[in-house]
Order: sequence, then structure tokens, then C-alpha cells
Amino acid sequence: MNASVSAEREYLVELKAMPSLFSLYRKIFFDRKPGWDNQALPQIQVNTQGVTLSAKKVSDYASVCGFQFDGKSLPLTYLYVMAFRLHAVIFTHKAITFPLLGMIHLKNSITQHRQLNVDEIFDLECALIGSQLTDAGLEFELVSRARVDGELVWESLSTYLYRVESTTRRVRPPKANAMAWESPESWSLADDLGRKYAKASGDYNLIHLHPFLSKRFGFERVLAHGMWSKARCIAQMMPQIGERPCKVDVAFKLPLFMPADVSFAVENSEDQLVFELRDARGRRPHLSGQISFL
Repeated sequence: MNASVSAEREYLVELKAMPSLFSLYRKIFFDRKPGWDNQALPQIQVNTQGVTLSAKKVSDYASVCGFQFDGKSLPLTYLYVMAFRLHAVIFTHKAITFPLLGMIHLKNSITQHRQLNVDEIFDLECALIGSQLTDAGLEFELVSRARVDGELVWESLSTYLYRVESTTRRVRPPKANAMAWESPESWSLADDLGRKYAKASGDYNLIHLHPFLSKRFGFERVLAHGMWSKARCIAQMMPQIGERPCKVDVAFKLPLFMPADVSFAVENSEDQLVFELRDARGRRPHLSGQISFL
């Protein structure tokens, strides 16, 4: 079942500066939210201007995700780290009645219109734009955009899921795509990867930090961040991507529990790269994606 939910309320939040992670997580951890009220989600937009970046923080992020940072060129996924703070502002808005913790990231698309540099000044905006009730729960989308001197240089679309207890669905295991799976890369993920990525990115969702915390949300072990998985895959493909403008679409498939050994492969297809992150045997997909060059 897919039922669109039309929003009737609209909110615009203008920030004078990027919000502090401390203030955001104080709200996330300590504000009590009862859960979805079965009402249409509002349209909420958050804007901030004059955002500057720290080369040290970019370097730390690049190191955790496998990018080669030259001190200048931003990793393609880095602005998502900044946009996530605006996501958190939306999630902690009084008009949202369910908590951020435990939500599931289903899909993410990032479009980079040109190579970005660490010393540029960005104007950021993020908006909750739509939602629908599905058999799995309430799905909703957030769009994020970055501009430099009025020019749109980067944008992202994320689809999230908030599980609704009344929904029931018989879940079929996702299938790997039909790409060739020859001589894949192998990566070993330590159980502290989630904590390292959280420190580098500011995304402290509890399911990624410690088994004790992840069990509160029904997971036996700690999960890898979906956006770490996406970033790590992109980092592996940077020799093929270079500085070309591109769009990177991914779907997050099976949860990736850590510690784990995983396999990665990419296939060239005309003007696209098709890639997948699977378990060590190359059978079960954790992430499927493609890169289209603009």
C-alpha cells in the first residue's frame, strides 16, 4: 500500500549560523516525542548562509571514508555531513512528533555539478518535501542544496523510513543485481567503525555506536552508517570519477552489521558506473548504486 500524505502546514527556519551538534543532540536524546500522530507531515525548510569548512574536519572525514584528501578538493559526500545538521533541525522541530533515533535511511541521491573546494563559502538549504504511508511505515523525503555565490553546486535527496507498528509486511530478501562479479575488492570493517564515522561526521544515531544501544532498536549488533557505505564506495571509484560532474544514486539494502568482511565491485556501462557492496561471499547486497555523468 502506498498512500500519499499531503502536508498542510509550512514552516521556514532561517539560521544565522550552523547549529551546534551539542544543542541538536541534547534535543534528540532528551526531548520526548510520542511517535507519529497520523497527521500529514508539515513542509519544513531550513536555510543558513555563509557556511565555511574546516580542512582538519574534512581530512578526518576523508580518512575514515577512504578518500585521498589533497587539502583542497572536497570529497563528493562531504556536504551531506553539513546538510545532516539541517536534517536534525527539521527532525527536532516541534511540528515533528516522532524521534530521529532509530529511523532508517532507505535511499540517497547526490548530484555534484562541479568540483568543490574546502575554502569555498556555501549557502545551504534543506527541506522536508513529501511523505507517504507504505506497508513498511511512513516514508518521507528531504532535499538539500548547496550554493556558492547563488550557483547551485551540490544537491542531495534522501528517503527515510519511520516504522509504524500497525503496518505489517512480509519482507523478501533483496536480490543482488545482475552485474558481473569478478575479482571484487574486499574490506574488513571493525566494530568501532560506527563510532569513528560518528566522530568524523557528527551522525550519532545510536544504532551505529554500540551493541547495547543498537539492541534497543531491535538489532543484535551495531550497524554501519549507510552514508559511510556510500562514501566508501565512491572513494574506491574516484580514479574513474575524477572531477567530472555526476549524480550518484544508492539504495540501502540489507543492514550491514559489524564487525564484518564485505566485497565491492563496479562495472562500466556506457556513461554510467554500476556498483554494489555485498557480503564477503558476494551474494547478499548491502548497497546498490549507479553513477551517471552529467
